Amino acid sequence: MSGISGWYDSYEKRFVGEQSVTRTFGEKRYTVVYSGELYNCGELRRELEKRGQRFETTDDTEVVLNGLFTYGTDFVKQMNGVFAFAFYDEKLGVLHLFRDRIGVKPLFYTRQGDTIFFASEIETLLANSGVKPVLDRKGLNEVFSIGPAKTYGCGVFKGIDEVLPGHLLSYTGAEMKNSCYWKLESKVHEDNYEQTVEKTAFLLENAVKNQMISGVPVCTFLSGGLDSSLVSAICARELRKEGKRLHTFSFDFVGNDKNFQANMFQPSQDRPYVEKMVTFLDSEHHYLECDSRTQADYLYASIDAKGLPAMADVDSSLLYFCSQVAKEYKVALTGECADEIFGGYPWFHKKECLEAHTFPWTMDLAPRKAMLSDEFLEALKMDAYVQETYAKSVAETPRLAGESALETRRREISYLNQKWFMQTLLDRMGGTSARYGLSARVPFADYRIVEYLWNVPWEMKAKGGVVKGLLREAGRGLLPDDILFRKKSPYPKTYDKTYEAILVQKMRAIMAETDSPIRQFLDTKKVERFLSSPSDYGKPWYGQLMAAPQMIAYLIQVNYWLEKYHIKIEL
Repeated sequence: MSGISGWYDSYEKRFVGEQSVTRTFGEKRYTVVYSGELYNCGELRRELEKRGQRFETTDDTEVVLNGLFTYGTDFVKQMNGVFAFAFYDEKLGVLHLFRDRIGVKPLFYTRQGDTIFFASEIETLLANSGVKPVLDRKGLNEVFSIGPAKTYGCGVFKGIDEVLPGHLLSYTGAEMKNSCYWKLESKVHEDNYEQTVEKTAFLLENAVKNQMISGVPVCTFLSGGLDSSLVSAICARELRKEGKRLHTFSFDFVGNDKNFQANMFQPSQDRPYVEKMVTFLDSEHHYLECDSRTQADYLYASIDAKGLPAMADVDSSLLYFCSQVAKEYKVALTGECADEIFGGYPWFHKKECLEAHTFPWTMDLAPRKAMLSDEFLEALKMDAYVQETYAKSVAETPRLAGESALETRRREISYLNQKWFMQTLLDRMGGTSARYGLSARVPFADYRIVEYLWNVPWEMKAKGGVVKGLLREAGRGLLPDDILFRKKSPYPKTYDKTYEAILVQKMRAIMAETDSPIRQFLDTKKVERFLSSPSDYGKPWYGQLMAAPQMIAYLIQVNYWLEKYHIKIEL
């Protein structure tokens, strides 16, 4: 996985960063360790050249260094991209850690005495810093009560934190200061509907075109749904101008053509819609499928990729698919994040979700408790932790005076989605793709789209009661109508009973080993009862995909994670 790592000893005034770049500007000596993609690099470079800066390379890092010299840390406000970077000012003896506005790139840190360690990967941080892998009550709640999500800023392990999206952390030794350089602001939306459609279409097309800029060929993920189809359509159009043909990739599971069960969350299969889009775009398409054994085997690799418990087979299958895409391409554009920004999930409009005073993607904690021991549940205090975390997040929502109670509630749901659910999906996409050197880009997470849509009223986002109606209207002319108005169907999952049988076998093997670390949290009788019960695919315990089989897969992952890092428990 690509990323950054390093450390700064404030006592000895010594900074070390992997693949760092240092430059002297008069009496100033700056060092930067950078990971990311700067989509307005060319524009920033030209502006800096006008101000007298000279460049020796075409690398983003040199633009960042020159920008920091010219504008100081405020330069980050001019950067449009996804990034995590460290900036060391030797003369002032201060280390700054920056993270992009939306949090696409991860950046963890820990302070040990006079030294601060940082890394894009938790595994690297554990290896370099000497911090012991410990889970206290908070960390255990992160795993069992709200996982596979995690509280923003939390590194799950005791003593490990994460730089917040849109923030910079400054460390001198005497002081560690957390500063926000970007946040959502609520204000009255002044554009009429036609202007809003036009602005939305412009922002999306501009974001896609910016993120197509690459030194290597780009491809797209194509599910036949609205979001990935829009991104693919814009990419195909731009490539045709250059006489090139777009390559698209779709993902499914072996046997889903026979085993698929339509339900309220997945009303239709992707394949017919993918075929229609491939014909419409005239793309060179690649159909990828994952079998049950591979999906189960990749559960462990997805932990290796993320360093934390992941979205079970939702992660493991994507990891496998990314490994296949990466054999041919190194940059892919995806349709991720559109539902969080445009209101595509059921919890934006279903009465019971809007009225639930908890995270709407995990309203029922019962499945999480089903296999845990009574003693562990008593110590965990799961309900209290979830409620406290939820209440804190809701309280942070930027308000707008004069809004109706319903509009205020939808703003809260939007905020929760962007801070929690979207972040989980970004972590998933980033970790799984980067594991194999694939850069999976997310045009819908362009901060300008996020900013603009934040203040668009719901009656515009879902005009006429049509879910994501604004985005559909903005996409007119780009897609066939049956794609443009296709009902949402999320990332595919397997309906093969063989997969579930493999999971049950793996879980029983874990329970048979007396030294399996997860056993200390489980009730043997409850586990066997759960494993012997028929699956219920219709009641997810997280999001729209994670039901009974995914709970088993998640616990298998947690057990592997506890073993891999030799995690100590403090409860």
